[in-house]
Amino acid sequence: MSALHPTPPRLKIGLSACFSHADPGRSLFTNKTLQYVEQSIAHWIMSSGALVVMVPCPTGETARGDVSLKHYAEWLDGVVMHGGADVWPGSYGEMPLQAEWMGDRVRDLYDLAVVEAFEQAGKPIFGVCRGLQLINVAFGGTLYQDIETQHPGAMQHRNPSTYDQHVHEVDIVPGSHLARLYPGCTRTTVNSIHHQGIKNLAPGFDIEAWSYPDAVPEAIRRSAGRGRGYIAATQWHPEFRSREGVTLDATPLLQDFLAACEQARLRPRPGHSPLQIRDRAERLMRRALLRLKR
Repeated sequence: MSALHPTPPRLKIGLSACFSHADPGRSLFTNKTLQYVEQSIAHWIMSSGALVVMVPCPTGETARGDVSLKHYAEWLDGVVMHGGADVWPGSYGEMPLQAEWMGDRVRDLYDLAVVEAFEQAGKPIFGVCRGLQLINVAFGGTLYQDIETQHPGAMQHRNPSTYDQHVHEVDIVPGSHLARLYPGCTRTTVNSIHHQGIKNLAPGFDIEAWSYPDAVPEAIRRSAGRGRGYIAATQWHPEFRSREGVTLDATPLLQDFLAACEQARLRPRPGHSPLQIRDRAERLMRRALLRLKR
């Protein structure tokens, strides 16, 4: 573009990190903590022309300097909360019902801190799979530790063999923001790669899609209200387009989130009072650990 009409700066979107914890038996990066992103979700965000920046955890035994998550939240235009490991039940005040559902307590505290930092900076937040579950927990909701064993009439929501090829139908709630993004679409097909899900919805959020026919929440959005910033999430992975023409086109979801980031760049909507998400998580963690020791 000409000097009179300069090209607007590209959006800078944060992407929360996945963790691979220190493992003395690993031959590469032996006993080192790895933080990484899965490339499909980075490429999905980049498909819009936005720049993607992984937000590393600033704490840990090798931490140096004074960079904090607050600095990232102030610098970036929004954040996408990555999928990955189970949420630890202690993060919402429950004990794990099975050893394999312990989740990742360390990553929970990091993710909760990311949500808190971007909420307080007034920057949009979008969650994917674990990201939806984590957002729900951060704002006071709870989860099914395992949908198939805890939700009556549940269908299979995760198939390890077919992975992102496993799909089911969802019903979009009429009149919702999601329904406006997909006019005329009331029932559609999405991938399903999870076994945990929302049990009790966090206050201040609306459900925008339900799995069909077993009615597990599949999409949520923060309720509209004065001073409230953009927070939305899907239980499915919009970045995985494994069944072209079968699963829902994720373009409107991405465009909606990035439009909110553009607006927040001009006019951030910071939280009016501290959420103290990390403090809440630490209290719940201590409470659950005390129960485990009894």
